[in-house]
Amino acid sequence: MGQTETTADCVPDNISIVLVAPQGPLNIGSVCRVMANFGIADLRLVAPEADHLSDPARRMAVKAGFLLERAAIFETLPEALADTCLAIGTTRRFGKYREDLVHPDQAARQALQVTGSGRVALVFGREDKGLLTEELDHCQTLMTIPTEDAVGSMNLAQAVAVVLYDLYKTRGDLEGKRWGRKKLASNQVQEAMFRHMRQTLLDIDFLDPQNPDHILRTFRRIFGRAGLNDRDVKVLQGLWSRIDWVNRERLKKSPRDG
Repeated sequence: MGQTETTADCVPDNISIVLVAPQGPLNIGSVCRVMANFGIADLRLVAPEADHLSDPARRMAVKAGFLLERAAIFETLPEALADTCLAIGTTRRFGKYREDLVHPDQAARQALQVTGSGRVALVFGREDKGLLTEELDHCQTLMTIPTEDAVGSMNLAQAVAVVLYDLYKTRGDLEGKRWGRKKLASNQVQEAMFRHMRQTLLDIDFLDPQNPDHILRTFRRIFGRAGLNDRDVKVLQGLWSRIDWVNRERLKKSPRDG
C-alpha cells in the first residue's frame, strides 16, 4: 500500500490553471482574481493573444496582480503540461472524441486523489471556440459544466470560478479523510509512450494511415481513465517494443517481392 495524505494539505501548490490562447486581458485578470479567491497560485498561458501584463488585466486582477507577474508563458500545450501527471480539459461541445465527460465535482475528486504526489492541470480553451480536439488529446480527463442549451458556453473567468469553487468545496468536504496516493506518470512520459504506440500500431497496419488518431484517441481515453503510473507506462512501452521486434522478424521471413 502506498502512503496516504490528507486532501487539505495538498491542493493549492499542485494545481495549475492553464489558459490556451486567451484572447482578452480582462478575462486573464479576472481568472487571476478567482485563483487568488481559492488559493491557487500557478497560472500558465499557452500562446496568449492578449497582453497579460496590460492595465486592463491588472485592473481586473485587483489584489491578485502578483499572479499576472508570475504567470508562465508557453508556446504549446504539451510544453505547458510536461511536468503534470493529470490534465483535465474543459469542453462544452459533445460528440465524437468528446465522450465520457465528467462534471466539475467529479473532476475535483479525481484531482484531489493525485495532487499529493504530482501536479494537476485544469485546462481551459479560447473564449470563442474553446479547446481543439487535438489539444484535448493531451488531457486524460474531459470535463464539462452543465448549462442550459440555449446559452451553453460560459465566460472563461466564470468557468474557472465554477471549477475552482467545486474543487475548494470538495476539498472541504473531504477534509480529514484519506486517499491512497498513486504517483502518476508525467504528461511528458505518457506522450512519449503514445508516440511509440502510434508508430507501432501503424507499422502493423492496425491504424488507418489516413486517420491514425481516430482509434488512438480511444486508447487515450481508456488509459486516461485508468491513470497510468511510471510502471504502467514502462510495461506498455515494453509491449510496443515486443510488437516491433515480432513485426521485424515477420518481415524478414516474408517472401521478398521480385
